[in-house]
Amino acid sequence: MKSFAFVFPGQGSQAVGMLDAWGDHPAVVETLREASEALGEDIAALIKNGPKEELALTTNTQPVMLVAGVAAWRAWLAEGGAAPSVVAGHSLGEYSALVASGVLTLAQAAPLVRFRARAMQQAVPVGVGAMAAVLGMESGKVVAGCAEATASFDAGSTEIVEAVNFNDPMQTVIAGSKAAVDKACELLKANGAKRALLLPVSAPFHSSLMKPAAEALREKLSTITLAAPQIPVLNNIDVAVETDPARIREALVRQAAGPVRWVESVQALKLRGVAAIIECGPGKVLAGMAKRIAPELEAASVYDPATLADTRQLLAA
Repeated sequence: MKSFAFVFPGQGSQAVGMLDAWGDHPAVVETLREASEALGEDIAALIKNGPKEELALTTNTQPVMLVAGVAAWRAWLAEGGAAPSVVAGHSLGEYSALVASGVLTLAQAAPLVRFRARAMQQAVPVGVGAMAAVLGMESGKVVAGCAEATASFDAGSTEIVEAVNFNDPMQTVIAGSKAAVDKACELLKANGAKRALLLPVSAPFHSSLMKPAAEALREKLSTITLAAPQIPVLNNIDVAVETDPARIREALVRQAAGPVRWVESVQALKLRGVAAIIECGPGKVLAGMAKRIAPELEAASVYDPATLADTRQLLAA
């Protein structure tokens, strides 16, 4: 069997009914039961029925995406799927990866990501921050454009914009204060970006404006016992594999207010010798990014029984 990595998606891949295709698969049913118990609410009903607007609230999106990723992971194992040689997750998806690796239990992770979501939402009032996707421009130019936009404000200004998600070679997400993000979009388009699109999000995730959330997360994580990983986990913030629970905890704190280095992460997975990157959870976003970052790698997604079967065949070929 080919060596492969499992990667878990984050916010943006959620959809009402995203677990319906699993039917009453025991692993998925049990995952939903565990998460509902840990959160004190019927998470299965929220995923199945929405509404979409409710699912899109970050305090709901973070737990439901965690649950969806873990459900697909457990279904994979239940159907005889082999363990990957390494796991990773995009932003919030890193928490699903940590559950898959045994660092966190689902009962620990579900309330933790809801806490993380609330802390992020409270760090910056709605409407004060913004995020935008910059397409068709290499990341170094995006970083420079953000610096130029930030410097265009008066000395002592609190306006700031930063590159926060390095998603593929020609797609970078920026975040910061609304005025600075608007200014950066204007500059970047003038400098050759194909598009700079504001994203429908409620906070400037992964920017330095999230530092209050990171500190709240530090305090929360200090109360949670993390186990040593049973599968290597490549983190977002340092593009590193840590085995010491204290270092994993510290990386999660810094990840909340630091960039998602996904291009480097996929390259690092390749350097670890994987031949395929398998997205575990709803959608095909990360599989698409993987093909744009490292076209020589095979990429696939596991989000229902059919894709699970297809992926097992792909890896056995």
